[in-house]
Amino acid sequence: MASEKPLLAVTCTAPVNIAVIKYWGKRDEDLVLPINSSLSVTLHQDQLKTTTTAAVSKDFTEDRIWLNGREEDVEQPRLQACLREIRRLARKRRSTGDEDPLPLSLTYKVHIASVNNFPTAAGLASSAAGYACLAYTLAQVYGVDSDLSEVARRGSGSACRSLYGGFVEWQMGERADGKDSIARQVAPESHWPELRVLILVVSAEKKLMGSTAGMQTSVETSPLLRFRAESVVPARMAEMTRCIQERDFQGFGQLTMKDSNQFHATCLDTFPPISYLSDTSRRIVHLVHRFNTHHGQTKVAYTFDAGPNAVVFTLEDTVPEFVAAVQHCFPPESNGDKFLKGLPVRPTPLSDEFKAALNVDPIPGSIKYIIATQVGPGPQILDDPHAHLLGPDGLPKPAA
Repeated sequence: MASEKPLLAVTCTAPVNIAVIKYWGKRDEDLVLPINSSLSVTLHQDQLKTTTTAAVSKDFTEDRIWLNGREEDVEQPRLQACLREIRRLARKRRSTGDEDPLPLSLTYKVHIASVNNFPTAAGLASSAAGYACLAYTLAQVYGVDSDLSEVARRGSGSACRSLYGGFVEWQMGERADGKDSIARQVAPESHWPELRVLILVVSAEKKLMGSTAGMQTSVETSPLLRFRAESVVPARMAEMTRCIQERDFQGFGQLTMKDSNQFHATCLDTFPPISYLSDTSRRIVHLVHRFNTHHGQTKVAYTFDAGPNAVVFTLEDTVPEFVAAVQHCFPPESNGDKFLKGLPVRPTPLSDEFKAALNVDPIPGSIKYIIATQVGPGPQILDDPHAHLLGPDGLPKPAA
C-alpha cells in the first residue's frame, strides 16, 4: 500500500438549473429519455449549490451515501444506475489502453456525502443539482473524462443540464439507446450579465407528489402533454434560443411564462389532476402581470417547476422595484432582516399610485423569503482538503 493513498477523496460543487422550456414526461423510464427537449438557466452557486465528496478506499466494505448528514439507502435504483454507468465508463477507458491516472481499483467501494444549501425536494431542482454533482465528482474520482450527460440523466433527467453553466439545452435525441440525448451549452454565463433571478420561497416543505410519479401519470393520461411535446415545444425551443442569443427579454419573459403555464395545464389535464401551485403561487402570477401591465411591457417573468415556489426572471435595474412590490403584497411577518437573501437588494419605495395599481390585500408571511441570484457557472472542483465532507475514516465530518 506504500504507493497508494489509503483514501482518495474528491469534493465538487454543482448548480441548480431552472427550465424555461420545461421537461415533463419520459419515453423511456429506465434510460430517462424525455418526450421533448428542454432549455434551462443555470443559477449561481454563490446562492444555490450542492456540494458532494466522494471517497474510495480498499478498506471500505460497502458503498454508502449520506445526504444532508443523514445516511440514505445506497440501493436506490437511480443512485445505482449512476454508479453502474460511471464505473462502466471507467472500465471502458482502461480497456482502451489509456493510462490510468489514478492508483485505485474499480473494485473499491465508494463513500459519498452530499449537502444542499437550499431546501431539498421542495421544487427547487435539488435532484438536478444533486445528481449533476454526484456524476461530476465520481468522474473525478474514477478518471472519467467523457460526456457525463448519461450518468447524470440516469439519476435525474434535468441533472444533465446542471453539468454546464449559462443557458443549457437538453436535446431529447432520437436513438433508442439514448446516446444522443445529451445536454449542450447554448450560451455561457457571461452572455447576459444584466439578467437576474429571484426565487420566491413559498414553502420549503417536501412536495406531496414527486416529479417522477407525476410525469408517469401525465404521460399515461394527458392528451395535452402529447400535443405539447410534439406540436408546441420544438418551435418554442428555437424561439427561446433566439431570445437568449439576442438578449431579448420581452420575448424571453413572455415565452417563459407561457411555457410554465402550459406545463401546469398538463398537470391539471392529468387524471387524477396534479396541482403543484398554491394560492400564494397564483397570487404571485397575478402580481407579475399587474406589474408588467403598469409598466406597459414585460419587465418580470415567472416560472414554476413541480412545486409552489416561484422563480422570477428580470433585469438588474428592475430588481429593487419588483422586490418592493413583493414586500408590499407579501410582507414578512417577523424575519424581516432575513427576508432578502443572496445578492444585495435595496428595495425602492413604491408610490401610492403604484400600490393602487397592484390592487391587492397584503398577506403577511405567505412568502418565507426571497433569494436573489444570477446566471452562474457549471460544476467546480474544490481543491481545499478542508472542504471535504468526509473525514480520513471515510465517514461524515461532525457538523461545525
